[in-house]
Amino acid sequence: MAVRVEQRGPILILTLARPEKRNAIDPETAAGIDEALNEFEDAESLQVAIITGGEEVFSAGSDLKQGSGEPTERGGEYGIIRRTAGKPLIAAVEGLAFGGGMEIVLSCDLVVASRGARFGLPEIKRGLIAAYGGVFRAPGALPLNIAKEIVLTGDPISAERAAQFGLVNTLCDEGKALEEALALADRVAANAPVSVRESLRVLDEMAADAERTGWALMVDAVQTVFSSEDAREGREAFLEKRQPEWSGR
Repeated sequence: MAVRVEQRGPILILTLARPEKRNAIDPETAAGIDEALNEFEDAESLQVAIITGGEEVFSAGSDLKQGSGEPTERGGEYGIIRRTAGKPLIAAVEGLAFGGGMEIVLSCDLVVASRGARFGLPEIKRGLIAAYGGVFRAPGALPLNIAKEIVLTGDPISAERAAQFGLVNTLCDEGKALEEALALADRVAANAPVSVRESLRVLDEMAADAERTGWALMVDAVQTVFSSEDAREGREAFLEKRQPEWSGR
């Protein structure tokens, strides 16, 4: 089972369960995320969802060998990237959240991370681009110059630095991210569900124009990058465990 689902009162917990693959998102995992979040959206009794990768790693992003499957009807990429749940989603992060893993985090409303967590968008090191919202969502969660640093260098930042700049809501000891996320979820779930939903709707609508612009701009960028010689070289170099030789084409 690629995704484990557990309900604790009004809170739904989704745990990515491919630790041997650093919780890379393959079609089965994306389908599991989508199914669980569809259930979350449709169940009146559920008020908050938490997505975590367990105590060792959050997610390294797409499975480069198997792919991540087709976008789902309600969730888009990974079953979550383009989802408007109407209810709060919390990311509970231990270890690395790289590439699509960080893009999942950026799809959530609140973030809890242990001090050992790291966030990064390393696609540029593979001749690729953070195509699942990372390029335009990072500036919404971080100061613009820090977002540019992450996107243009591909280097990760620590959880402490991410908290300093506002990406992380709660910083905690290692192994405690889920516990702290549950505490945060309890604080949200203690409030009137209609008030929470409507407040979140207003906040999301305020950001909707930027989201639409971001996705529109990504179409040409993704086509250019993914059809380039550098993209092919980056993927081959990664799989062959060698340094890429860029051509600039």
